[in-house]
Amino acid sequence: MSTHNLLVELFVEELPPKALKKLGEAFAGTLAESLKTQGLAGADSVVTPYASPRRLAVHVTNVSAQAADKPVSHKLMPVSVGLDANGQATPALLKKLGALGLDASVVPQLKRAPDGKAEALFFDSTAKGALLADGLQKALDEAIAKLPIPKVMTYQLADGWSTVNFVRPVHGLVALHGAEVVNIGVLGLSAGRTTQGHRFEAKSGSVGLKDADSYAAQMESEGAVIPSYEVRCLNMIQQLLSTAKNLGLQLEVARGLTDAEAEVILPDNTLIQEVTALVERPNVLVGRFEQDFLAVPQECLILTMKANQKYFPLLDAAGKLSNQFLIVSNISPADASQVVSGNERVVRPRLADAKFFFDQDRKQKLAARVPRLDNVVYHNKLGSQGERVKRLVKLAGGIARLLKADEAQAERAALLAKADLLTDMVGEFPELQGIMGRYYALHDGEALPVADAVETHYQPRFAGDALPEGNVALSVALADRLDSLVGIFGIGLAPTGDKDPFALRRAALGVLRILMECGLPLDLLDLLELARTGFAPGQVADSVALDVYPFMLERLRGLLREVSAVDEVEAVLVQQPRRIDRVPARLAAVREFRALPEAEALAAANKRIQNILKKTEVVADAVEAALLQEGAERALYEQLLAVRPKVEAALANLDYTAALKALAGLRAAVDRFFDEVMVMVDEPLVRNNRLALLTGLAATMNSVADIGQLSSR
Repeated sequence: MSTHNLLVELFVEELPPKALKKLGEAFAGTLAESLKTQGLAGADSVVTPYASPRRLAVHVTNVSAQAADKPVSHKLMPVSVGLDANGQATPALLKKLGALGLDASVVPQLKRAPDGKAEALFFDSTAKGALLADGLQKALDEAIAKLPIPKVMTYQLADGWSTVNFVRPVHGLVALHGAEVVNIGVLGLSAGRTTQGHRFEAKSGSVGLKDADSYAAQMESEGAVIPSYEVRCLNMIQQLLSTAKNLGLQLEVARGLTDAEAEVILPDNTLIQEVTALVERPNVLVGRFEQDFLAVPQECLILTMKANQKYFPLLDAAGKLSNQFLIVSNISPADASQVVSGNERVVRPRLADAKFFFDQDRKQKLAARVPRLDNVVYHNKLGSQGERVKRLVKLAGGIARLLKADEAQAERAALLAKADLLTDMVGEFPELQGIMGRYYALHDGEALPVADAVETHYQPRFAGDALPEGNVALSVALADRLDSLVGIFGIGLAPTGDKDPFALRRAALGVLRILMECGLPLDLLDLLELARTGFAPGQVADSVALDVYPFMLERLRGLLREVSAVDEVEAVLVQQPRRIDRVPARLAAVREFRALPEAEALAAANKRIQNILKKTEVVADAVEAALLQEGAERALYEQLLAVRPKVEAALANLDYTAALKALAGLRAAVDRFFDEVMVMVDEPLVRNNRLALLTGLAATMNSVADIGQLSSR
């Protein structure tokens, strides 16, 4: 059967840019997978997706004109039902055969085979392989049905009567198997070999494709379109980087990256993806704005250019915003001055708005805005933002006191932390909350640690984000998250399943990262209880701290499992640590301990000890040496007395690794004890004494982590 490469293209009106990449991948992936399932394409067929603002396409190698025939086995019915005592077909079997277009002549060909407890009749035949036209039609229908369309459009076809639904109106369909058109149709269109190029720069109004393999080259040379999303994206990135370098500046979205790193990382950048989806052939141009605008905080100007205009800001070597920016145009005129000046005219009012907001906001101090927070609802059961700020002030001050930080500065920062929510700039650009608060705090003459805390108390905003610096900022950041966790949990709105409308999982991870990575000597359960005391009596559940604590440990479990083995994490967290700052050291100690040759035997013994103690009640508080009858138990007791001071000294110095390594000295005595001593003897005094010995042993062995979790037995 002949095999050629296949091309399918849908030519559409401008697709939604934020969805284009996913649409292109889904269209190509689903169509190709369907062809493979039907036997028309092989497992080794190479699938190349194409996606531009006005097209979705896919190229698939080694596609057959017809799939290979397949053997098919039809199960008919149990032998006892299909054949009578003489082996002749029953009416039931004849009826079944008739439904398959067969008659009694095939009865001798029927195969008997076990089917569960009974024997059944089967008819083996060969199914003709699917023709490409039929299989491709099925694959295309499936690909369109499964597209992740953000919002469906309903439109009429050219006949004025028929209505179809798709992401955007479709105006052309190409289906080429090699050089031959495949006879299929979809959305009121029949397949051909002609498509459209760039609206303004194509050599002619349409492009007649020679064959499936010439698609990309013809679209670029005749249609002035780079149809591949990936190729177009890389082309644009390289133009942006080289243009910035020629200007002696750096691309803001590539700050701190080499060109090679940028080419790998930037394709995942949201702005890069959106602009790639807006142009069919990128052409990077340089624009400028007046130097006066640089008096506005650069975060405002950068956000304005990126969010509203899809421009790429440029920075100097010191990281300061330049008055030059890059435009990605969809056209490449010989004289681009009109394109540049047009974009400069468009951006100027946006920058002027930012300057106006900045100037207006500075006419009123942050502190003067705080009373107005009483009119902003935080949650109907938890009061206003003003009430929340009062709680934050108290909580941040309490945490600062524990950290021996400047309590007054922490309280001042907490008081001002939410005031910029009422500024014009943050009202226009919510992403700037905190950032603008710092600028306004400094303008008002607030102390630098206070201004820094106002900005950074939102950190970390996402995984991998930087943490606040300085104990004042850390106090406010912890207070902000702890108040949210305790408040929302306290009114019964804990996250369920995938739903987390108040971002409590993110808040919990922020608290854990701050405590752990900044090494803060704070008790997590005490912090939660301190946060609870800030609420009015009865406003939140009295047990809320105990409710939030396991939720926090579960988040910590997920965080640690990204970098450590599951059993190591469990060994530490099963003991429900409250000092999160000490968890990394305990985890590192467990990791080193399990590398010891004695580790597995001690872990197994520890597990055995805990199982024994769970099933019994220890009466004796301490071991009585006089009741130790066996040599093995006396040896274990003496060894425990020798090891325990070493463990306790190491713990006092927070040297968890040394504490666990000291346990290695117990291995021989523990092994001998379990080989020679019966714990559960009839004599109660002896039994309880041995249980007391095991209790003391378990306490020493588990002083850093539950090493029994490491046992594979």
